[in-house]
Amino acid sequence: MHATQFLARKTSDRPAAVMAVYGEEAHLKQQCIARIAALWLGEGPDAAVGLVRFTGKDADLKAVKGELQTVGMFSSSRLVIVDDADDFITKYREGLEAYCLKPASRSVLVLDCKSWKSNTRLAKKIIELGGDLDCKELAAGALQKWLTDQALAEHNKKLSRESASLLMELAGTGLGQLTQELAKLSSYVGDRGDIKPEDIRQLVGGWKAEETWTMTRAVLDGASGTALACLGKLLHSGEAPAKILGGITYVFKKYAVATEASRRTKPLRQALQAAGVFPGELDAGERYLKRIGRPRADRMLPRLAEADRNLKGGSRLPDALQLEQLLLWLAGRVD
Repeated sequence: MHATQFLARKTSDRPAAVMAVYGEEAHLKQQCIARIAALWLGEGPDAAVGLVRFTGKDADLKAVKGELQTVGMFSSSRLVIVDDADDFITKYREGLEAYCLKPASRSVLVLDCKSWKSNTRLAKKIIELGGDLDCKELAAGALQKWLTDQALAEHNKKLSRESASLLMELAGTGLGQLTQELAKLSSYVGDRGDIKPEDIRQLVGGWKAEETWTMTRAVLDGASGTALACLGKLLHSGEAPAKILGGITYVFKKYAVATEASRRTKPLRQALQAAGVFPGELDAGERYLKRIGRPRADRMLPRLAEADRNLKGGSRLPDALQLEQLLLWLAGRVD
């Protein structure tokens, strides 16, 4: 199962006798192992007495099994964790398969690894025990839901879809970083019950994110003078042209995708929603696409790709001039 399902459980059922915690999302793995420890050893200063950790590269199966089969006088349960267990699993796969058939009754073995093949005999045995925890990175939709759930569960704050999407855009997709940003935002808004997009732009992105948003919104509205003024401020502050282009592309790629979807079956507004345009920008987005017309909207993706190539050395024009030309083109002011 995915780790988020395990962490969302409200029950206090004992963990499986053998558990594989695998994947690249370190924050999820830490949470899972902490939850397993709390379920099996309890919480408090005495819980650590029953915890033993091995480093996978140096661990020996005989020593690991010895710890699993030994319960000390100060602890009635044992939790043995093998960190970075990929090499350990490869070396002792058959022995681990045999252990899964008859595990120690008062101990839990946790294998913390990066790679995991679900079609192996060992994996199938651990799945039968109910001990497989997938800690891979969450896809966009699942990550958005995780953010809104975390905001409510941990901080009693409402996080809208628009706010969650913006937070992912500015802070990235790493759960550890997002967890820290949620905590800062919750403290920042104080007693207010929700976290708004403007809170995120102000606290997470700072004034540069706010200026970028103002710039792209000005393009949507056809206010090319305002857009160019914002661009000038960003460049003067030392913001990298490639990063500015990244922000522009992030916004206008959605309108290109929506244009293509609306050609096939979807009404324009529905296509904009499906493309990820923020709810508060749907009206402006509809007006924008109708204003610039389908022929220009159809050329948006190639134009953005051309701008990327030119900034990477494909043009001799100054970077600032290239970005100015792009903004004017997107605004419908030049051909």
